[in-house]
Amino acid sequence: MIGEIDIAGIFISPLLLCMIVGFAVRLLLSRLLEAAGFYRVVWQRPLFDTALFLILTGAAFIVLRLVTRS
Repeated sequence: MIGEIDIAGIFISPLLLCMIVGFAVRLLLSRLLEAAGFYRVVWQRPLFDTALFLILTGAAFIVLRLVTRS
């Protein structure tokens, strides 16, 4: 189990941290996919972006669990 993360005496939920990382990476990937013209073949962009955000948040959480495993 992952406990809270202590940053300067403030306890932050690991899920919140993973969501922030997932959102930042999603913004970067969205810009890259837009420049590549990928969104022309996507039927519903908001649905695709939400799914991408959730996948990236889950991946960040798995990486955090692997890093903090003792």
